[in-house]
Amino acid sequence: CGLIIKRAVFRNLHFPLMYKFISLEFSVLSPDYVQQHWKEDAFFGYQFLNGVNPMLIRRCTALPSNFPVTDDMVFPSGQCNLADELKNGNIFLCDYKLLDGLPANTINGKKQYLMAPLVLLHKTPDDNLMPIAIQLKQTPAEDNPIFFPTDSEYDWLMAKIFVRSADFTMHGLNVHLLRTHLLAEVNGENTYIITNKVLSFLQLLVPHTHQHAQRSLPSVTFSSLCIPDDIAERGLEDVPNFYYRNDGLMLWNTINSFVERIITYYYRNDTEVQQDSELQKWISDIFEHGFLSQTSTGIPQRFATIDELVKFVTMVIFTCSAQHAAVNSGQYDYGGWMPNAPPTLQRPPPTTKGTTSEATMMQTFPDVNATVQIMSVLWLLSKESSDFVPLGQYQEDHFTEDIPRMLIKCFQAELEVLNAVIKARNNGLKVPYTYMDPVKVENSIAI
Repeated sequence: CGLIIKRAVFRNLHFPLMYKFISLEFSVLSPDYVQQHWKEDAFFGYQFLNGVNPMLIRRCTALPSNFPVTDDMVFPSGQCNLADELKNGNIFLCDYKLLDGLPANTINGKKQYLMAPLVLLHKTPDDNLMPIAIQLKQTPAEDNPIFFPTDSEYDWLMAKIFVRSADFTMHGLNVHLLRTHLLAEVNGENTYIITNKVLSFLQLLVPHTHQHAQRSLPSVTFSSLCIPDDIAERGLEDVPNFYYRNDGLMLWNTINSFVERIITYYYRNDTEVQQDSELQKWISDIFEHGFLSQTSTGIPQRFATIDELVKFVTMVIFTCSAQHAAVNSGQYDYGGWMPNAPPTLQRPPPTTKGTTSEATMMQTFPDVNATVQIMSVLWLLSKESSDFVPLGQYQEDHFTEDIPRMLIKCFQAELEVLNAVIKARNNGLKVPYTYMDPVKVENSIAI
């Protein structure tokens, strides 16, 4: 069935009826919606905020030296001024520099291509986030043109396709694998299991994995794992329609309050924290073995205060529940229509403008074998597990005392309030954001 579906897709980039058979019944955003909107600039920009990788975009106050964009390039009609828009906080950057120089894979004997793009986006007066410039390689050169929405249809679309493919790799290796699964393992999350199916999916990424992990580890800082700090560092506090941020901050604060109440029940003061040798050994091992004793990551080497302990435990719980849900649950929603998230590309990017067409685009997309494998794995990873346990529900009696049990019930009640708030908000959205709704967030990483 998968081969038939994929061949139909490749013959014509119109949504085949048979393709709908694999739509996810539990999903709000279906691949047919993505198929209808994947070419649109507004949907392209929206995914940097509320797609499976909301971790790369940041506010841009000065252009990188290797991205020589000028005012007349991005605002040819003079409707805006680039310097003013930078100053006013309306320009955003996505830089895939961590992918620069990674060796491309070879699939079925055919070389594949992976770029390290730079993407410039503009927040418009109607609060859309629109791409205004794309450079597909890090080093400016004559054979590395900057693409704009004013270019031909397929020049611009091909540039966006290479960005979406780079985003697929960055998400798989960094945002999903490294920042949730592997972090859960480092922190002692016993439910972390790499299944054979996940390993099969990662085979596509194997040539990149080791190199990418080495260069990505320094970027996994403690502040980047704590969503309030991360949002502030990226300058995204006031970006409109950023539901990952809105829901994530509400969940972080709720988890943080719960953790604080539990920890202060067991630790009465900072001295008791400092004198708990087992606790100190736990964080010391995480710092030494999980983060290779790199002080630049900001990971604590020991806990001196209750507040430090509360923040770290909040980060662990948030990462293994809410953050994983945010970057995992929508994989099939956005990747089920392959052109929106190509797992690999079979042709190099254009080196001059005016050389692309629908035919070259179709030749660039991955072959049937790679597409079907990835679609099936994305479907599996996005599917709610049969033993799903939502955030805040504890099937085993980890706590026997009355006060911790009461605190858990309070936590569950607060999560119910968040669920109601998110549902009410989603009722007014064309594309509801459900990934961090507490009833859809799993207690731990269970795949």
